[in-house]
Amino acid sequence: MKKVFLAALLLLPCGPLAAAPAPWYLWQSKLDGRLLCIQSTPGEGWVRIGGPFRSSRCGR
Repeated sequence: MKKVFLAALLLLPCGPLAAAPAPWYLWQSKLDGRLLCIQSTPGEGWVRIGGPFRSSRCGR
């Protein structure tokens, strides 16, 4: 029981260190030049032109 408590006590601070928000990127369509600010790739036909940003407004 003592070993389990000690292991839990040592692992407790590790949880918050691994959590971080995903970055946002600015993407531009190759087809019509539209801009999109999202966290993952929108697929083929898009080029990443900016980022990473902290918010969904793609601003610093």
